Amino acid sequence: MTEPHEWSAEFTARAARRTAEPEPDWTHVSRLHPAVVRSVQKFQVGESGDGAHLIANAATVGDRDYETAIRLFVAEEQNHARMLAGILRSAGAQTKGAHWSDTVFVHLRRLMGLKLELMVLAIAEIVALRYYRALADGGGDDLLTDVSERILDDERHHVPFQCRRLNLAFDGIRAPARIFVKNAWRTLALGVVVVVAVDHGPALRACGVTRRSFVVDTMQLFDDAAATVFDGVLMRV
Repeated sequence: MTEPHEWSAEFTARAARRTAEPEPDWTHVSRLHPAVVRSVQKFQVGESGDGAHLIANAATVGDRDYETAIRLFVAEEQNHARMLAGILRSAGAQTKGAHWSDTVFVHLRRLMGLKLELMVLAIAEIVALRYYRALADGGGDDLLTDVSERILDDERHHVPFQCRRLNLAFDGIRAPARIFVKNAWRTLALGVVVVVAVDHGPALRACGVTRRSFVVDTMQLFDDAAATVFDGVLMRV
């Protein structure tokens, strides 16, 4: 189990590193598959939230350092939205103001307290690991690859970060309850992953990834994350 301290240290170091790094080459003219453009538009909406509800929930924990870490996490997600918007501009496309999947996702996250919000958020982060890997490997565009790799670098930190917090949140609950919550979480994750695979199937196919392989790969990532939360197994991403 991870002790609840120094949550913000790595986020702070990453922010400093990001400031020192050169920006992606925004002068590049991207030639993206139309399905990839539509898919990126949807993901850009999901990355662009202000995080106010999550920050407010984090404040209830009573750990100022964790609250700081959540604010830095939200800033990283907003930076993802900024970079995805840059990709769309480079491809001559516009961002979208909203998408039904993001609306459903936000409402689901806000149904209860911090634990449920983090569980739903972790599913999205795990989906992002496989999604941006597909774009980086098969998108066929230098700028898309660069931005996808930058986002992946963040997500490889985000998923363990959420899992460490959830590990603390579920510490001490009895085995039957742990099994029930773990199975319910997996069922929810599977539903989300299947919906993403269907909705973004044309883009995944354009990147050389089938819907089936996306679901299988993403659920393996989820199972690794769930083991970190409920069994204390170190996650590798």
